[in-house]
Order: sequence, then structure tokens, then C-alpha cells
Amino acid sequence: MTARILVGRFGAPHGVRGEIRLKSFTGDPMAIAHYTGLGDEKGRQNFRITAARPIKDDLLIVRLNGIADRAAAQALTNVDIYMERANLPQTNEDEFYHSDLIGLTAQAQDGAPIGTILRVLNFGAGDILEIQPQEGETLLIAFTKAHVPHIDLQSGCVSVVPPVETEAKEEPVQ
Repeated sequence: MTARILVGRFGAPHGVRGEIRLKSFTGDPMAIAHYTGLGDEKGRQNFRITAARPIKDDLLIVRLNGIADRAAAQALTNVDIYMERANLPQTNEDEFYHSDLIGLTAQAQDGAPIGTILRVLNFGAGDILEIQPQEGETLLIAFTKAHVPHIDLQSGCVSVVPPVETEAKEEPVQ
């Protein structure tokens, strides 16, 4: 079975003629409208976008083949949209799909194991790798060249340089 990649999520219907909101998770939000092989998580439903227009940032209004009324669009609310990893465009050097990183082994520069990458998070200031060590709480590492200098997808490993911890000095309140 090939890897399926989450590329979007349907939202609420828009109007009465079957249009639906779509949140695109692609780098170029409108690119999702040109992808083929879109489907639900299990691959049971297939979707073909026949028209799309942006409404803001990563949110689109789309028309789907076979969806002609509000009730049919409503049935798709909150359905995640996937596609086969092999159908996605190749990445440039130093670009990665989140799914390529999840599950990789994180290790210190000396080769000592740190843990496994659980997910890639982004709260607005850049990507963060969440790493699960063998014991203890997860670690959050900024996904930058300074903290993740080497990624080897073939071997399934990333080198991690954890940030230096510092102690904050308590200052008297005046």
C-alpha cells in the first residue's frame, strides 16, 4: 500500500448548488484544484474538483464532480482529502513533506539516539519537530538548519542539535 498524504479538508457547504468550502494544506492553496487522485482517507470516495476560487489565504470554494446540491455538499463537511504520495510533485532540495519526516529516528550528532519524530507542528512561527524519546515527555525542536542540520531519508535518520538550555534569573519587582 502506498502512502496517502493529507492535502485538504472540506468545510461547510457554500450556497445551494453543491459548492463547498475547502481548506487546502498545499504550499500553493490553489494547486489542490489541479491534483488528480483525490480521495478520502480509506480511498473509498474519490473527488474531482471541477472549479475552484480562493476566498482567503488557504480557504477555497470548490465545485466537485457529482455534487450538485447542498445536501450532497453537507455530507462531505469535515471529510479529510488525501492523495497518493507518488502523485505529489517532487520536493526541492531541503524541502520535505511532513509525512516523509514522521517516523524518522532523531539522533544526536554523535549518533546517540534521541527518539522518533511523531509529528511536524506549526503554530505560526515556523515548523517544529515533536520527538518522542524512549522515556519521558516529548521534545519540541525548531525545524531549522541550526537544530536539524542533516536529514537522510534513505537511512531514516535526522541529526538533531538540541538548543542550549539557560536558567532565567529572577529579577526583583520594583
